[in-house]
Amino acid sequence: MRVQIRTTHRRGHRRIVGALSAALLCTAGVTALPAAARTPDTPQAGPSRTAPAPAPAPRLPGGLAETPPMGFNNWNSTNCRAEFNEEMVKGIADLFVAKGLKDAGYRYVNLDDCWALPTRDGNGKLVPDPQRFPHGIKAVADYVHAKGLKFGIYTSAGVKTCNPAGFPGGLGHEKSDAQQFADWGVDYLKYDNCNNLGVDAKQRYRTMRDALKATGRPIVYSICEWGENKPWEWASDVGHLWRTTGDISDSWSSMLDIAKQNLPLAPHAGPGHWNDPDMLEVGNGGMTDTEYRTHFSLWSMMAAPLLIGSDLRKAGPETFEILANKDLIAVDQDRLGKQATVVKSESGRWTLVRQLADGSRAVALFNETGGPQRITTTARELGLPRADGYRLRDLWRHQDTHTTGTVSATVPAHGTTVYRISADQRWATYPPAVETGTDRTPLVEAGTPAALRSTVRNLGGTPGLHVAVTLKAPQGWRVRATSPATARTLPGGRTLTTGWQITAPAGTAPGAYDLPLAADYRSPRGERITATLPGTAHVVVPPPSGTAYAAELPWLTAANGWGPVEKNTSVGERDAGDGRPISIGGTGFAKGLGVHAPSEVSFYTGGRCSAFTARVGIDDESGDRGSVGFEVWADGKQVAASPAVTGADAAKAVSAPVAGAQTVRLVVTDGGDGIDYDHADWADAKFQC
Repeated sequence: MRVQIRTTHRRGHRRIVGALSAALLCTAGVTALPAAARTPDTPQAGPSRTAPAPAPAPRLPGGLAETPPMGFNNWNSTNCRAEFNEEMVKGIADLFVAKGLKDAGYRYVNLDDCWALPTRDGNGKLVPDPQRFPHGIKAVADYVHAKGLKFGIYTSAGVKTCNPAGFPGGLGHEKSDAQQFADWGVDYLKYDNCNNLGVDAKQRYRTMRDALKATGRPIVYSICEWGENKPWEWASDVGHLWRTTGDISDSWSSMLDIAKQNLPLAPHAGPGHWNDPDMLEVGNGGMTDTEYRTHFSLWSMMAAPLLIGSDLRKAGPETFEILANKDLIAVDQDRLGKQATVVKSESGRWTLVRQLADGSRAVALFNETGGPQRITTTARELGLPRADGYRLRDLWRHQDTHTTGTVSATVPAHGTTVYRISADQRWATYPPAVETGTDRTPLVEAGTPAALRSTVRNLGGTPGLHVAVTLKAPQGWRVRATSPATARTLPGGRTLTTGWQITAPAGTAPGAYDLPLAADYRSPRGERITATLPGTAHVVVPPPSGTAYAAELPWLTAANGWGPVEKNTSVGERDAGDGRPISIGGTGFAKGLGVHAPSEVSFYTGGRCSAFTARVGIDDESGDRGSVGFEVWADGKQVAASPAVTGADAAKAVSAPVAGAQTVRLVVTDGGDGIDYDHADWADAKFQC
């Protein structure tokens, strides 16, 4: 049993408290329910009894979760706060109908923890919190059902749920609780793993399975034991879906870590039994819209349950646009039920493919890095038959084009492009696919021209006509093409390359600015197509001559595994500014960067600096725990790396040559053993310029 503190573990606080409780009970020698806690549902097994041979396992009710469940769960947006109540749940049901989410396929409106009182009634029954649910759970379920939707509820396979308030769990009460849920009209049960007293997971989850089956009501059964016992290997006849990871949080690093854990489990997913990488965070505010589109893309490719985790009453139009993407939902809900597999992964460029029931393929080109990257594959690599041409549908732009076999895109930082591709004899009736790209993200010193090169590639077998390329910059900037930006015709397989000069006005504040590239063209049939590539320019300030401390320079980009990067303090907790003075091995440092693995912080050095030095280690706030590695990269080349550093080590010196480099990137890895306690410091970090 892992016992962790909240600040250093990817599993949320609600899980950790449960794990702590269970670990403390196990430490005290508790291996079964105490007699006072037993109910008629509780097996009276003891060490002196011989267990009877198990009966054949009953199958789950047929016809449920033939495609991944879609719906809503309140936890990611409300936790246990007072705003989680009857009116919220009814409001979500109303919005499902009003905003078209029901029509898009979302069906389940699910409650999470904190819906009950901390104690059962005199008959051992669960009691809804009268403040949150004054009309009871059945009344809410009836309201949801009246909308043509389904209703879900939560409890834990332990004596208490995961919240520290200690709401009653289902361990020892399975038959009674299952019948109560059925009587209320529950259609979906999420069964958590906290306060489980060390009882075997398979036993606990099978007991509730049998209890649900005995009610006679079809209830989708969601096993939420965080992947600790590899449920994908044993739960296909126990639950309809099983969590494969710890809790997701509303951050890029959390979402990415969970996706990477879930991707290799593709062989275990299929109709009626799904890998569950946890609920969606789309719209909660911790990621950019580009990152949320990636989140939704990856979950759809992985045939994951799509459970909305944002409060839709507060959501903006972009959130609804992402969640209601019917092209991607069709991929997630494809009846063949095959989870995407990895075709290739290199240098942060991922190609994922998913076989679909109609013989087509969904392909995701995913860029996990902090800069744009070109990602390319072919119809042959995707497993499609040889053909003269293929229909290519962009599932975010909802646009049909054709390709002769190449599938390629320049994908923005943290972005994902998703296509549906199929052999189609009518391929030439669709416009040719055109790929737009740039050679890099421009770094612009205000008042000084910077150069950029764009490309427009025709991936089709018919020409693009009257091609015009434009680069849009913020108002007041100057953008000038230094080579042709138009072409009367662009034959299939050909490329139009254009040079650009970009100048930001003197005095422009440092930071990132939108710089989209667009290629406008016509197909041979006269259709007008615009291919747009979101882009970014960074206005940068060169470092001063002499010694420049990293904490005093503006960074280009910063990504952190927990909380924000901190200047001159440790990373601390999750909020900005909550760190402590940097201390490694008992030695304090006045300056430096506090981070948490995995982390990357990049700086513009403009070819003006010769060396970077720092004292590195795990901050003393982690004690003697944690393990990380430190790396320094100059213009994409690694120039220094530390051996693995643990919390028991003193600060180690890092020195890196960076002469001539335009950018320097400071990277912290997890040391190969996960991110627990990985509060890392770049102490006394400085450049010689």
